[in-house]
Amino acid sequence: MASEKVETVIAGNYVEMEREEGDPKCKLSKLFWHGGSVYDAWFSCASNQVAQVLLTLPYSFSQLGMASGIIFQLFYGLMGSWTAYLISVLYVEYKTRKEREKVDFRNHVIQWFEVLDGLLGKHWRNVGLFFNCTFLLFGSVIQLIACASNIYYINDNLDKRTWTYIFGACCATTVFIPSFHNYRIWSFLGLIMTTYTAWYLTIASLIHGQVEEVKHSGPANMVLYFTGATNILYTFGGHAVTVEIMHAMWKPHKFKLIYLIATLYVLTLTLPSASAVYWAFGDLLLTHAIALSLLPRTGFRDTAVILMLIHQFITFGFACTPLYFVWEKFIRMHDTKSMFKRAIARLPVVIPIWFLAVIFPFFGPINSTVGSLLVSFTVYIIPALAHMVTFASASASENAVERPPSFIGSWAELYTMNISVVVWVLIVGFGFGGWASILNFIRQVDTFGLFTKCYQCPPHKA
Repeated sequence: MASEKVETVIAGNYVEMEREEGDPKCKLSKLFWHGGSVYDAWFSCASNQVAQVLLTLPYSFSQLGMASGIIFQLFYGLMGSWTAYLISVLYVEYKTRKEREKVDFRNHVIQWFEVLDGLLGKHWRNVGLFFNCTFLLFGSVIQLIACASNIYYINDNLDKRTWTYIFGACCATTVFIPSFHNYRIWSFLGLIMTTYTAWYLTIASLIHGQVEEVKHSGPANMVLYFTGATNILYTFGGHAVTVEIMHAMWKPHKFKLIYLIATLYVLTLTLPSASAVYWAFGDLLLTHAIALSLLPRTGFRDTAVILMLIHQFITFGFACTPLYFVWEKFIRMHDTKSMFKRAIARLPVVIPIWFLAVIFPFFGPINSTVGSLLVSFTVYIIPALAHMVTFASASASENAVERPPSFIGSWAELYTMNISVVVWVLIVGFGFGGWASILNFIRQVDTFGLFTKCYQCPPHKA
């Protein structure tokens, strides 16, 4: 009983805090601020999945070629949905076991490393904590770099480094958003923003037509090929916050197919936009990681840039919120009821993100590097391995809360699926993808240098 009390105390009083923020008496506050339905979870997953990667997928197509680009999107989209499903199963299993032990989660924000700890022990917890936090850290860095890269296409009076400083300060305001319950309106608006941008890219590219003497030479070499493939691996690896999104739901057991449905919607955005931009501009994309940079400046393009800037602020919050929770628990501020005190305590998390965005402003190449070295383990290999180990014994599989889905059949077939995911991602994603991405990243450093003021900026006209 003592351990149960300790666990509850460390967890924090987020339910009470959210009730204060979303007073049931205030209908507007409840409508826009306090979400936990299946629809909220779907909006969160769909909105968080693409973000700025939408703008770099044409760049990946130029590295992969049209056919491979489409195949990898479909393949990694399904694989990502499968491992998100595994994470949801492990979350439900962990929560059910703990509730049988009378552990009270009403004041507890469950996180992925706690699921691993509860099911598999401290070594799994430590590995999961390292990969998850490192991925979310660099995921936040990428959002910050993207903000500076995008705003430059509207206002080039300041260099991208200066814009990074400015948007770092803006994104720091996410410390005031308590938890994933409070992203209801932001997730909804975020999906509208990515939908507009995707269809703008598609329609604008088709209207623009192919540039003179357009070339579609991808894949030109193995380095570019696997770099592009790992950027797509990164694209559909946005489920590092699955546990936190599930915990924000009123009925987490309904999450099972949400990520798959979100992925199917996302594919209706990513496939047409990436294909159309690559068709129009071809190999020019190899030196233009952001698709917007090749389209002529119009009111529609400026609208897309502004909407993506707002969306990147939202996605920054999505990536950072789990880091805020971990940091609060580490410094024992997680149970503080004052939102202002917690916000102040969270600020140190933003500082290294700000610094890394200034050091490595290589938007595009950094996505592939993070995808191969971090996403491959965080949301593909570790969940698949953890699921197999958790249900390895006969008693564990017999008493599992969630049985293998009907389209899989038996536990043996489920294990075959998981082993296939681990082997593929380990060899293709981490192995070849890591080799190619690191080589490409080093080339960017050699060409532009660290702390470069304006990565891939055209010569400034007097």
